[in-house]
Amino acid sequence: MLAKGFFTVLFLIISNAFMTFAWYGHLKFHEMKWSQNLGLVAIILISWGIALFEYMFQVPANRIGFRENGGPFNLLELKVIQEVISLTVFAIISILVFKSEPLRWNHFVGLFFLVLAVYFIFKK
Repeated sequence: MLAKGFFTVLFLIISNAFMTFAWYGHLKFHEMKWSQNLGLVAIILISWGIALFEYMFQVPANRIGFRENGGPFNLLELKVIQEVISLTVFAIISILVFKSEPLRWNHFVGLFFLVLAVYFIFKK
């Protein structure tokens, strides 16, 4: 059961890294010479290609982690875990890749409340 929880979280982290690049990575394309003349349809297709890898990890993560499939998490727990991972991965990528959005105190307060949400969702 511990291994299923570990792989669920690991796959969700990987999935969310791909998701962040699929959703926001194209905003950095203007800095890359090869992409400067691409139209919106091309950008959408590239993002879909990246999103394919997101789903290759997200779907197995949810199937492995879901209690009714023998995993340790119910549906609500899976969703809360995914949201916290999503925002954490996004924050890390925005700091390391975009470097234009500094984290401020209110972001940390919001993250603290997300951690509290996880605590209360998992509290029996």
